[in-house]
Amino acid sequence: MHLNSAVAAALLAGGAQAHGFHGNPHGFVGQDHIPGGAAAPPSTPSVVYTMPAQLPTFTPAAIKAPFLEQFTDGWDKRWKASHAKKDTAGSEEEWAYVGEWAVEKPTIYNGHVGSNSLVAKNAAAHHAISAKFPTKIDPKDKGLVVQYEVKLQKGLECGGAYMKLLRDTKELHQEEFSNASPYVIMFGPDKCGHTNKVHFIFNHKNPKTGEYEEKHLSAPPSAETDKISHLYTLIVQPNNTFTIQKDGDTVREGSLLEQFSPAVNPEKEIDDAKDFKPEDWVDDARIPDPEATKPEDWDEDAPFEIVDDEATKPEDWLDDEAITVSDPEAQKPEDWDDEEDGDWVAPVVPNPKCAEVSGCGPWEKPMVKNPDYKGPWTAPYIDNPAYKGVWAPRKIANPDYFEDNTPANFEPIGAIGFELWTMQADVSFDNIYIGHSAEEAKKLADETFFVKFPVEKALEQAEKPKAADKPKSPSDLKFFDDPVHYIKEKVDLFITIAAKDPVEAIKFVPEVPTAIGGLLITIIALTGILSSGGAPAPVKKAAADAKDKAKDAKDKAAEAVASGAENVKAEVNKRTAKGSS
Repeated sequence: MHLNSAVAAALLAGGAQAHGFHGNPHGFVGQDHIPGGAAAPPSTPSVVYTMPAQLPTFTPAAIKAPFLEQFTDGWDKRWKASHAKKDTAGSEEEWAYVGEWAVEKPTIYNGHVGSNSLVAKNAAAHHAISAKFPTKIDPKDKGLVVQYEVKLQKGLECGGAYMKLLRDTKELHQEEFSNASPYVIMFGPDKCGHTNKVHFIFNHKNPKTGEYEEKHLSAPPSAETDKISHLYTLIVQPNNTFTIQKDGDTVREGSLLEQFSPAVNPEKEIDDAKDFKPEDWVDDARIPDPEATKPEDWDEDAPFEIVDDEATKPEDWLDDEAITVSDPEAQKPEDWDDEEDGDWVAPVVPNPKCAEVSGCGPWEKPMVKNPDYKGPWTAPYIDNPAYKGVWAPRKIANPDYFEDNTPANFEPIGAIGFELWTMQADVSFDNIYIGHSAEEAKKLADETFFVKFPVEKALEQAEKPKAADKPKSPSDLKFFDDPVHYIKEKVDLFITIAAKDPVEAIKFVPEVPTAIGGLLITIIALTGILSSGGAPAPVKKAAADAKDKAKDAKDKAAEAVASGAENVKAEVNKRTAKGSS
C-alpha cells in the first residue's frame, strides 16, 4: 500500500497493517510485457485499520496530464449536464436525463478533508454529464491510461458507474450528450441483479466498411459495491496488451486481439452459403445389422411379471376383515339435517385389526419379475460401411476479411462523459486521470486514493459490531434478538449438560424444562376441558391424540437423556482405558 508518511506512521502506531495491498500495489505493466491472460486474484488478508490522530488534508495534485479532474474551483466551466432525451429507438417510452449532479464532499466515510467529488444525486433516474478535453487525446503509438475513483455512498443494487471516452467529432456537443453519442471506450463498474462486472468495451472501426462495432471484454472482473472509495485503472499498451486494476491490484490482463468478443479480426475463411449437402450423403455412423435375425427361442410375448407360485398366505392373514371400517368414535354433527344434507355416514378409517397382522381382505399371490422376459427384439448396431462422415459446407475466402494488427491505436478522444441510470443515489466520482503515463497515474493514486482508503476502511470497520459486543455464551443470549438461535442454543446446551447430569441441566438451563412443563400443563388442561363433554367428538379425539403424543415425546426425551448419560460414561471409561495403556 502506498501511503503518505504521516498516515502510514499513524496506522502503524495504532496497530494497523499498512501492507493491505499485495505484491506490487499498482502492478503497472511495462512496455515490453505481454500478459498471458487473467491474473490470479490476490489474497485478501484480514487487515485492521486504525484512525490516524489527524485526518489527511486534500491538496491538489501537481502532476501534468492531458486530462486531470479533482473537481476543484472552476469545475462547472468544464462539466455540462445534458438536456437531451435518451435514444429509445424501437420503444414508445421516452426518457429524459433529469438526474441532478453536484460537486460536494462525501456524506459517508470521509477520508480526505477538503476533497470534493462529482455526485449523481438522484435514485431511479437517468443522469448524463460530460467534460471536453482542452485538446484531443490521441492514443496512437502512445497507449492509453484511464483511472478514476468510484464511491457508492448508498451501495449499489442496480445501476452503472462507468465512464465513456467520447470520439472527437465536430458533432460533439455537451448539451446533447446521450446514450447515442459515439464513444471510443467504455470503462467502469456496472451491477444489476446477478450481473456484476467492470466493463471494458471499445468501438472498433472496420477498415473496409467504415462501420463501428463494439468489442466486449470476455470474463470481465467483478465490481466492488460497498460504500467506500475504490480505484479503477485501465492501461492499454501500444503492443495491444491491456491491464485492469482494482485498488492497485491487477484483476484482468490480456490482449485486445484475443480476449474480446466479437474478435477484432474476422475469420479468413467462411462457410460457402451456396454449398448444400448432397441428397445421397450418408451421415449415419452406425446402422442396424441387416443380416441379423431374431433367435428362435426369443419370446416377445413373455410378460414382464408373473405370479409367484411359491408364495403362501401368511398364517395371520385375516380374509374376512375389511381393510377400512367406519370410525367408531365419529358422531353425527348436531346441526346435520338428513333432509337437506342426506343420510349421514360415518367417515372410514384404517381397520385397527389389520395394523397388527400381515394384512386383511382376500389374499392373492404377489407378482415377481419374469426370468424369461426379453422384450421386443431389435437387431444389433454395426458400423455403417457407407458412412461418409459429418457433412460441412466447403470453406471460401471471406470477402469481408481484414487484418488490423494495431487495435490499440484508438481514434482520438475529445471528451469524457458519465451517462448512467441507477436505482441508488449519491454515486460519486473523483480523481480522474486520462493520459498516457502509468507512472503519473500511480503518483496521483499515491497522493489521493492510497491516502484516503485506509481512513475510510477504519471508519467502515468502526461501524461494524465488534467481537466483544457479540454474546460469548448461551447465557448471554436474548430471546427477542433471535428467537430461533436462542431456542437452538438453549436446547443444545440443556442436552449436553443433561447427558452428564440431568439435575444440573435443569438448574443451569431452567428455560427448557420450564417450557416443556408449560406445554404439558396446557395439554392436560385442554384434555380436562374436553373430557367434560364441552367439545365435539373430533376435537376430543384430537386432544386425546395430542396427550398420547406428548406422553410419548416425554418418555423418549427421558430415554434420550438417560442413554446420552450412559454414552458419555462409556466414552469416559474408554478414554481412561486408552490413557492408562
